[in-house]
Amino acid sequence: MADSTKSATLKLGDKEIDFPVYSPTLGPDVVDISKLYAQGDIFTYDPGFTSTAACESAITFIDGDKGELLHRGYPIEQLAEHSHFLELCYLLLYGELPSASQMTDFETRVTRHTMVHEQMHNFFRGFRRDAHPMATMVGVVGAMSAFYHDSTDISDPWQREVAAIRMIAKLPTIASMAYKYSIGQPFVYPKNTHSYAGNFLHMCFAVPAEDYVVDPVLEKAMDRIMMLHADHEQNASTSTVRLAGSSGANPFACIAAGIACLWGPAHGGANQACLEMLREIGTVDRIPEFIARAKDKDDPFRLMGFGHRVYKNFDPRAKVMKESADEVLALMGIHNNPTLQVAKELERIALEDDYFISKKLYPNVDFYSGIILDAMGFPTSMFTPIFALSRTVGWISQWKEMIADKNQRIGRPRQLYIGEARRDYKDLSGR
Repeated sequence: MADSTKSATLKLGDKEIDFPVYSPTLGPDVVDISKLYAQGDIFTYDPGFTSTAACESAITFIDGDKGELLHRGYPIEQLAEHSHFLELCYLLLYGELPSASQMTDFETRVTRHTMVHEQMHNFFRGFRRDAHPMATMVGVVGAMSAFYHDSTDISDPWQREVAAIRMIAKLPTIASMAYKYSIGQPFVYPKNTHSYAGNFLHMCFAVPAEDYVVDPVLEKAMDRIMMLHADHEQNASTSTVRLAGSSGANPFACIAAGIACLWGPAHGGANQACLEMLREIGTVDRIPEFIARAKDKDDPFRLMGFGHRVYKNFDPRAKVMKESADEVLALMGIHNNPTLQVAKELERIALEDDYFISKKLYPNVDFYSGIILDAMGFPTSMFTPIFALSRTVGWISQWKEMIADKNQRIGRPRQLYIGEARRDYKDLSGR
């Protein structure tokens, strides 16, 4: 932790308590209130932890007002333009961009771990055929600790490293198996000749009866989707992984917890909700009706895919995703698709309408990613699993950083109790 050169004073009646103030590399100063209860017999109240830093991290920085996202100091726009997903994985995990030899070694290690234990095929068959792929992924990833006993000791740095590589390598395989199982098709084994993104597309769309050729445009778009979702600071699912990890849980259990949290429609399910909204609108002529509802404070309807809790400016990931959306849609030749037409008109309105501009309701990454995945042929039920496999490297990086943090303690939030005060038990006859 950086040295404190400043302090903040809290006055409680006649008592004053001084707290150290730390200055991060980027972002606002932070008041260390870890001794608040011990010194002042008082807690802070912060629903959603919107003003609370629960950890130190050197991985990702977001400036919501500027619309800036940095991974290890590198802007996401530069990484999306010049890098690729596995190189970003290396950067998130180890802190620096790899040399040529390091990149080759890392790609080899990931590629050699893409297959899953053969007995896991039987585990899949325990799920109902119509099970949601996210439900399947939560169960299968959690069960990895039962298949890979040699990488569950979190006190062993090498086992932590092996677990990290295994999950980055195997999550696309597990996600594709969940998809194949849900549609009644046979599992497709990974092929080491494909890229990371290309291999995932191959496992999802290939069938034994015929050859499948991965289109370079779709491969690039999938790689970008993975890059843009790789890590996003201390969001709900990442905080869940850290909280589970703080108890000493094995890494597979921690990632399964993150996947379960990501499943929520307010988090990982946002792109699915966005596409479902576009389909609900149906046609361009109905857009004014829904725009009016969105502006009506008394109407619970809200436009999905616009605005962001963190970004108060344009989502930097959305700019990159829009480019991929245009490329994919041009390739697929589906510009006459009603859902796409609705999306394009909504995008135009959001970028020109004073209401949206004043509220800073710009199209976000979920708006474009849902359109791309739909154009590729993925059902909406697969949108969040793709998010999960993309975010796995971020979760693992955050988990490894947490394990190495000497200041880390088991998570234990406090509460503002509003229940009954102490009262005595009464026998049934006296109630």
